[in-house]
Amino acid sequence: MSPDQSQADGEFRNPELYLNRELAWLAFNERVLDQAKDASWPLLERLKFLAIFGSNLDEFFMIRVSGLHEQLESRALSTAPDGFSAVEQLRRIRVLVSRLTEEAVSLWLRELLPALAKNQIRVRAFGELTSEQQDWARAYFRRSVFPVLTPLAVDPVHPFPFLSNLSLSLAVEAEHPTTAERRFARIKVPESLPRFVLIEAANGDSPGADYVALEQLIAGNLGDLFPGVNVVGCYPFRVTRDMDLDILEEEAADLLATIDRELRMRRFGAAVRLELSPGVPERIRKLFLQKLEIDEDDVYETAGLLGLSGLLAIAQIPRADLHDAPLAPRVPHELSELADPFEAIRQADVLLHHPYEAFTPVLTFLRRAAEDPNVLAIKMTLYRAGANSEAVRALMHAAENGKQVAVSIELKARFDEENNIGWARALERAGVHVFYGAAGLKTHVKVLLVVRREGPELRRYVHLSTGNYNATTARFYTDTGLFTTDPDIGEDASELFNSLSGFSTSFSYRKLAVAPVTLRTTLVAKVREQAERARAGQPARIFGKLNALVDSQMIRELYAASCAGVTIELVVRGVCCLRPGVPGVSEHITVRSLLGRFLEHERVFLFGPEGEEDFFLSSADWMPRNFDRRVEVLFPVTSELIRTRIRNECLTPLALDNLRAYEMASDGTYLRRTPREQEPASDAQLRTWSIVAKLNSNGSLLPVAVEPARLAD
Repeated sequence: MSPDQSQADGEFRNPELYLNRELAWLAFNERVLDQAKDASWPLLERLKFLAIFGSNLDEFFMIRVSGLHEQLESRALSTAPDGFSAVEQLRRIRVLVSRLTEEAVSLWLRELLPALAKNQIRVRAFGELTSEQQDWARAYFRRSVFPVLTPLAVDPVHPFPFLSNLSLSLAVEAEHPTTAERRFARIKVPESLPRFVLIEAANGDSPGADYVALEQLIAGNLGDLFPGVNVVGCYPFRVTRDMDLDILEEEAADLLATIDRELRMRRFGAAVRLELSPGVPERIRKLFLQKLEIDEDDVYETAGLLGLSGLLAIAQIPRADLHDAPLAPRVPHELSELADPFEAIRQADVLLHHPYEAFTPVLTFLRRAAEDPNVLAIKMTLYRAGANSEAVRALMHAAENGKQVAVSIELKARFDEENNIGWARALERAGVHVFYGAAGLKTHVKVLLVVRREGPELRRYVHLSTGNYNATTARFYTDTGLFTTDPDIGEDASELFNSLSGFSTSFSYRKLAVAPVTLRTTLVAKVREQAERARAGQPARIFGKLNALVDSQMIRELYAASCAGVTIELVVRGVCCLRPGVPGVSEHITVRSLLGRFLEHERVFLFGPEGEEDFFLSSADWMPRNFDRRVEVLFPVTSELIRTRIRNECLTPLALDNLRAYEMASDGTYLRRTPREQEPASDAQLRTWSIVAKLNSNGSLLPVAVEPARLAD
């Protein structure tokens, strides 16, 4: 071990060199909220960002905060690399979440709600409706809402009801008209009904549309639910529960049935957050704390709308003037519906860059493979197939046509378990060989292998991707996919599928680096190689674009490389636990984050100075789970044409962005980049869209100048 490697294992373990993962995640969500505050976005796009902020926060409590609670309850306490205990993390989380929630609610009430009204989209309280609108709303309530509701009293005869995860409810306090006895009841706001009701009564002289939140509609008609008593208070509240599945595969004889059962039990997870509207009587508040078995520190009072994720319904209103202008993705001619995809891929590797290029060529290739009489076998991994999967239907069609079809489907893909269970059963019924990957590991790799007879030989066609085989998310996630007939990659893909479907573990991969076997060691070797170049006085560089950087070993390796003089550029969309710019440690490291119209999802890595780089794409972020507890893949890009595309479409636009990019300081704070004086505004994603739109059919750039000033329009 060299002195520098020893330093990476020793000195760089100082907790002060690491940012807390949970707080770094909240910093990411704060950047999402910052986009909602940005008036340069169309109004409904801002509302979309606010809804995403709320949805992200819900998932944070369901998964991350619940994990900290589990640590406390099990007494198996561990200290994070930054030195914070679970207790300290929960304390800091509460302070930061309280501030961010207050800012989000203020943004909704003081800015976005009035802005919607100015654009004839009015979200009103029930009492703000006109008398004619209230009459219509009451009729709608009796017709469409009242039959669904079930008020549940809480008294010695009626036990406290179960409160399901993320369910919005009303706590109603009523008084008996003669005895003045006060009683409590809970009304669940039905998730099966629209969160916001469009009032169809005439608006008089007011153009546009009026909406009322479903909980407001119910609260305005409580007399129908509690006749003969005096309603003295109505308070919305919402519960968040632990939703992380904990499957012991070695004890599960039937993984499919076990996960199906766990999903049904998931809604009974421990409560980790209670959101209350202000003014809830103390006795009701204490009742919640007692029955939910939570502490006061788990209660968050919110004066505005509970469940900000519900605003997505308003954000999706079809108002073209309040949305981003539509953009049509490019479809490469060689992979169009009329072309022969096998011929095109035989000629040269093909890169697809989503959503700038359409996902349809992947589906077209899969459908052609399903129908081609020369195709003998199709193998594929599915992680998030989605509720309406054309890829799955193509695989079923292939099996019906007599192909050998094998699919690795990940049953533990968080919050997609039900979809995947349904597809697994449908595929099995169609005759597809379905397997669930390696025991104890999530199969996160994205790979499609097609074996085709061509003359006397068999040829493997491989598609490797940084993103899921999901046509819906491919429209707004940035991802890259590579088609190749490289024989070594084909051999590796076959070995990978054999490792997933069988029980062998000693596979030697030629060009792919596969987790948990060789991915970590490959990347560590690449980082150290650049460090050795720098020590020898040669130019050395590392570029990494990924979603999260958490793994302590990789952070230590990057610190050591920086100390050796390697220039390291990191673009980390979400959680980053590395501190850049620390004197004597990370002076040569910069970290940026990009949030824009699309969700940055691709993982791109370059090792070496410009002109000498090794290019890689990957399904994996740099997190312990990706290196050690998942099946992932890192794959090389050898085509010079595709390397040029990656430089043009991934690196240069990110470097020039001065509208959506944030630069990270050594203390973990982020400063948003803005155009300098006389500097043209540049949005990386719009710049990339313009570049991709100007590609020739062979992937080379047309001789048309990109105009940066126009790209920010």
